[in-house]
Amino acid sequence: MTTITQVTVEPVSRPLDDPFEIALGTRESARNVLVTVETDAGTVGYGEGSPLPPVTGETQEGAVATASAAGTLAEGRNLGDYRALVRDVRSAFPGAVSTTFAIETAVLDAYCRERDLPLAALFGGRPTTVSTDLTIPIVSPASAARRAERAATAGFDDLKVKAGSNLEDDVERVLAVHEAAPDAALKVDANQGWTPKETRRFVTELRNHGVELAVLEQPVRSDDVAGLARVRDHVDVPVAADEAVFTPGDAIGIVRQHAADVLNVKLGKSGLLGAAQIAAVAEAANLELMVGCMLESAIGIHASAHLVAGMGTFEYVDLDGNLLLAEDVVDTEFGPDIRPRGPGHGITPAQ
Repeated sequence: MTTITQVTVEPVSRPLDDPFEIALGTRESARNVLVTVETDAGTVGYGEGSPLPPVTGETQEGAVATASAAGTLAEGRNLGDYRALVRDVRSAFPGAVSTTFAIETAVLDAYCRERDLPLAALFGGRPTTVSTDLTIPIVSPASAARRAERAATAGFDDLKVKAGSNLEDDVERVLAVHEAAPDAALKVDANQGWTPKETRRFVTELRNHGVELAVLEQPVRSDDVAGLARVRDHVDVPVAADEAVFTPGDAIGIVRQHAADVLNVKLGKSGLLGAAQIAAVAEAANLELMVGCMLESAIGIHASAHLVAGMGTFEYVDLDGNLLLAEDVVDTEFGPDIRPRGPGHGITPAQ
């Protein structure tokens, strides 16, 4: 029996290359929390959470305090009982989703490292290459075009454009991206910024300019599931639920109201094991899956990539958070390919 002997928690702030603006606000740095789990066998596992107050309701300071308390709960527990441990931590700290994701990742990372397994193996697969899109924030059309050109040159075939501010500006931004990278598949993420009526108008405006979207993500408020369903009924674009889905129960609610075509799973909302359960809901309901991220470093991004590679059921991948950082915890190439490896999630941060 391997026992968790120590859980260490520390705040880690990572500057971004450029300010990152979405409909919910602007970030200039990723104010994250790093969790390290050590066992009596000498194994070390790493986890990271990226609290985002408008989405997760957590601050960095609160996340550190919660993770420290959760670490006390984990110390002395059998590492092999990771499912029960994760369940107990999440039950003890409901709502602290990115914080408990950091604890969970560190525990599963340690479990897999001790057994010389890649994290993907826990989800039925192996760590194959995963290709992500690149996100273009709320910027001017000229800046959006420059970012799109750079992304296309680097090999990105999929781009996500942030929207949800002024509708006319949103349209101009997407048109600029389309003109700069005409072969790229385009997703638009409004981060709850529109009404159903505005969403329909946005889609119509783009179609009038000959632009078809691959996905339209969370255009309306997360608590307006009925409004999301109305959007899905009235636009000929796959509609994704993001901020409306934190738990498997949320996913079931979306399915019952026929409110989305795609479920966006973020480990910073659901955790690894919860994400697998949401994926099962999507598969049972014949919905597509997207995986997203917060502003995690390679630790969180590679944990997500292992889930994607292991399950093999994700049609859309948005795992570019570490590409927005001025400096990652490991050397990271600017490009669409993520190459997860083991054991565990394969990332050991520099000390």
